[in-house]
Amino acid sequence: MIAAHADWSIDPRKRWVSIARRRGGQWRAEAPRPVGDPAGLVAGLLAEGVPLALGLDLPLGLPRGFAAGRPERDFCHFLRGLHASPDFFLVSPTLETVSPERPFYPARGLKGMTRLAHARALGLPDAAGLCRLCDLATAERPAGAPVFWTLGANQSGKAAIAARRDWLAPALAVGARLRFWPFQGGLLELLEPGHAVLAEVYPAEAMRHLGIVLPGSKRDHEARRATGPSLLLAMARRGMRPSRVLEQVVLGGCGTDAAGEDRFDSLLGLLCLIGVLDGARPDFVPEDPWVRRWEGWVLGQTALPAAATPAGVAAGPAPQPAGGA
Repeated sequence: MIAAHADWSIDPRKRWVSIARRRGGQWRAEAPRPVGDPAGLVAGLLAEGVPLALGLDLPLGLPRGFAAGRPERDFCHFLRGLHASPDFFLVSPTLETVSPERPFYPARGLKGMTRLAHARALGLPDAAGLCRLCDLATAERPAGAPVFWTLGANQSGKAAIAARRDWLAPALAVGARLRFWPFQGGLLELLEPGHAVLAEVYPAEAMRHLGIVLPGSKRDHEARRATGPSLLLAMARRGMRPSRVLEQVVLGGCGTDAAGEDRFDSLLGLLCLIGVLDGARPDFVPEDPWVRRWEGWVLGQTALPAAATPAGVAAGPAPQPAGGA
């Protein structure tokens, strides 16, 4: 089996992937490397003829309030049809151009803009309607960013645009063998030679699961370097044998350049993925049809938000299949 995790960004220079191969009950892990062409990366790994699990640090799914107005039956069908809707990815400069057909906002900072106004432009009752259940804060971590928000450090919209527009939608349109957790089933049941199983992974959540404490910002080389011994210990506990180069990378803080934090995140995501593959963490998904059909979930996350559902969004009724989608 192959496990890989790609730390994603709108900037290709900040996309790094860590890869491990399991043979004889042990994982052999390589040093992080640039993703390059994602379709080419997946094709090359699939050519090895073993199951491939690929973690991605980007949102896979849509908030239920937004999804309730879609004609497709689920997120996978929605994603497959995006290649025919290029305007969907245009980031609106003002609220006047925000709509369900063009939901990403804002293109730049403007005085007085709010997430509440963004939500209402999409026909949602409040700012929380922009969030999926897995985006909400839990007792273990702060809230994640809404899928369609594209401004500031705490945003994931740009990465979602880049991955869906430039890779996932075109790949699905030509029949790429991609499967999506949890929309199409459990992680292990989806694994099969010739197919890549994609799952959303949060490196920051993975770090908490592993018990790794970062003494500062992950952008700080010295803070990353201080975690080196505990990161290697976490690898040993996950049955991972690092290559000599990877061991040097870890103890060196993943490099002193701007991509150091991306290499660091790719390793954390890989450890999270392997933990679920090997049963150290449960393959947990809430028993919520909106989560399983439209919103998705974060691999390895077991903590639920304090609120049962995003504020202002009803828990039901369950989404119904749309004919012909």
